[in-house]
Amino acid sequence: MIKIMFCLLLILILASCSNPPYLHHKLQFERVADNCISVSQKFEMNSNINGERYEFNKCLPENFSKDNVEFSRQGDTVVVKFEKNVNAKKSEFHVIIDIDTYPRYHFLTIDGDTFIIVPTGG
Repeated sequence: MIKIMFCLLLILILASCSNPPYLHHKLQFERVADNCISVSQKFEMNSNINGERYEFNKCLPENFSKDNVEFSRQGDTVVVKFEKNVNAKKSEFHVIIDIDTYPRYHFLTIDGDTFIIVPTGG
């Protein structure tokens, strides 16, 4: 009887330690050009214990702000949508996105382009 109670107590303790799902993100950006002539398709990812960091350049409205981007989780995909203002004058921005999630995600979609995520390290 004591063994059963001990097992039940152990299961209860382990079940209470599970983390609820979350999506934490941080966005930084800087205008690097007044036009979008030289926007590169280069995309960099750096993975560490706190999640992943993505760096890339993107053509965005010149008055872009953090309010113009939306982050969401759909299954094992993190979705990033930049608001499209087709009438606005565009500028090139260097964008840095830090993403930390639980459970782990395997895909990142930015404005409809999906990337398979293979984190480096442990």
